[in-house]
Amino acid sequence: MSTIRELDGAEALARVDELAEVLRDCVEGGASVGFMLPLAQGRPQAFWRKVAAGVAAGERHLFVAEDEAGRICGTLSLVTDLPDNQPHRADVSKMLVHRRARRRGVAERLLRALEAKARALGRTTLVLDTVSGSDASRLYERTGWRRAGDIPNYALMPDGEPCSTSYYFRHL
Repeated sequence: MSTIRELDGAEALARVDELAEVLRDCVEGGASVGFMLPLAQGRPQAFWRKVAAGVAAGERHLFVAEDEAGRICGTLSLVTDLPDNQPHRADVSKMLVHRRARRRGVAERLLRALEAKARALGRTTLVLDTVSGSDASRLYERTGWRRAGDIPNYALMPDGEPCSTSYYFRHL
């Protein structure tokens, strides 16, 4: 069983290559998470360095799932750097689970850890988006998130095919 924990900025930076491997696997597996194929060399590492800097600056919280060997097999971020009129809210970003770790409850456990952190920070409204009709959307609905609506042709899949996006929210 995997272990879920929060990384600080220094540890996130030290583990950029592992985080990049999870991102690469998800994109190559067809996940629409903001990246296109072919995934440029160094692009995943650059993304995770930026995330690590945000963690170090207190703008976000990064959760990881580690497999039995201690390797990162999943990630999820809580983005708390929002406008002044939204101190009660946070965004959920980059739910990524390596294909080798799927169907083991990793995503749900990451989500529960993130929700607990949000509560501890006094955040009462969480928002996220995902591909409409995806495995992720079914997870969110199963765990109490409410769909606010869909936007057709909002993003592209890694192969360039347009996809609809569903927005979800949860009141804690």
